[in-house]
Amino acid sequence: MSEPAIDPAKFRQVLGHFPTGVTVVTARDGDRRVGLAVGSFFSVSLDPPLVGFCAGSQSSSWPRIREAGRFCVNILSAAQEEECRVFAGKSDDKFAGLGYDAAPFSGAPRIHDVLAWVDCALETVHEAGDHDIVVGRVHDLEVQSEGHPLVFFRGGYAQLER
Repeated sequence: MSEPAIDPAKFRQVLGHFPTGVTVVTARDGDRRVGLAVGSFFSVSLDPPLVGFCAGSQSSSWPRIREAGRFCVNILSAAQEEECRVFAGKSDDKFAGLGYDAAPFSGAPRIHDVLAWVDCALETVHEAGDHDIVVGRVHDLEVQSEGHPLVFFRGGYAQLER
């Protein structure tokens, strides 16, 4: 049986109707900081505590995070759209002018003013098409703020109304 021909633009357009929260995954690569914006963060397991995210296999940041073996997921607030744009792009120093400290387990940058953070060790990576599915074992986590999340919906940032 042959694979169905799915138009990539239609695929993006249809799946864009599913809103996602936005995170920045950070790590320490030796003495350098690295980070990337991720819209595919999810809970995997309560016992053991596992989370996951998908990283593009063409990303220049993902191999450095993978090599570090530890990372911090920073769950962005609605006020952090600009930070997300920086981490979604290419820059020599995505952390310039950004407030952060070291996450307790990984030492990865823990961005100030995020809604929450999750500090992890890399558990496993599964290749899936043009992305890797990353599973991390949670070692520490905390809610920082009860504000609203940064949400991506239909190709742009959106506000969550309650």
